[in-house]
Amino acid sequence: MISGMDVFRILPGYETAVYSTGREPAFIMMLAFALTFIIVRGYTRLARIRGWGSASFGGVHTHHLVFGIILAFVAGALDFGFSPGPGPAFLLLAAAFGCGMALVLDEFALVFHLQDVYWEQAGRKSIDAVVVALLLGGLIILQSTPFGTNLNDAAWVIAADVALNLPIVVIAALKGRAFYALFGIFIPTLALIGAIRLAQPDSVWSRRYYRSRPRKLERARHRHEKYLARWRSRKERVWDLIGGKVGGPGK
Repeated sequence: MISGMDVFRILPGYETAVYSTGREPAFIMMLAFALTFIIVRGYTRLARIRGWGSASFGGVHTHHLVFGIILAFVAGALDFGFSPGPGPAFLLLAAAFGCGMALVLDEFALVFHLQDVYWEQAGRKSIDAVVVALLLGGLIILQSTPFGTNLNDAAWVIAADVALNLPIVVIAALKGRAFYALFGIFIPTLALIGAIRLAQPDSVWSRRYYRSRPRKLERARHRHEKYLARWRSRKERVWDLIGGKVGGPGK
């Protein structure tokens, strides 16, 4: 069933690749998510330079994640409560949900640490969360499933695929390979790579299985330090570009 309005029909390939395949709601949701994040981050970066104030109620500073929670909740409740079906209302709710989640994930680090770390190093977790959400959103738009299983296939086929892949995903997660575990749900090859690689030195797997194997633990630490030396500075430059530099105004 096609669920949408062919909103961007003027774009080459949109009608056949997005609208006709029923992916328009997911596309609208992720487009709203991306645009909201760009606008909010742009505003906060200007605000800390120009000294603009933030919203407050009763003298209490109100973070924009509060508005995001409300917006996402209302969108979800209206969708579940009224089931508008294909059409403009459904796309509007998809856009509202995407906007709400962007507001929440832009301050994900505040929720994680339960303190305002927006412009601190710990605040980088918000950028991590947004990037992961965008990648997962892309997989949702592509309607990717383990082993390429079609969503219309029999339930037992999908269940078998998940059962085969899930243990590998769990091993990758226990080894501290979060990226491989998360995206390995959709792309099993990634989960397998994460499960085969050495565990992170501070992971559950390392504490359980490498404690009595000092050589392997040392190899894990060496590779981790080598990775940090090679990639941390590059990642920081990209994250600076996306979310602004860590530190006070003008930094």
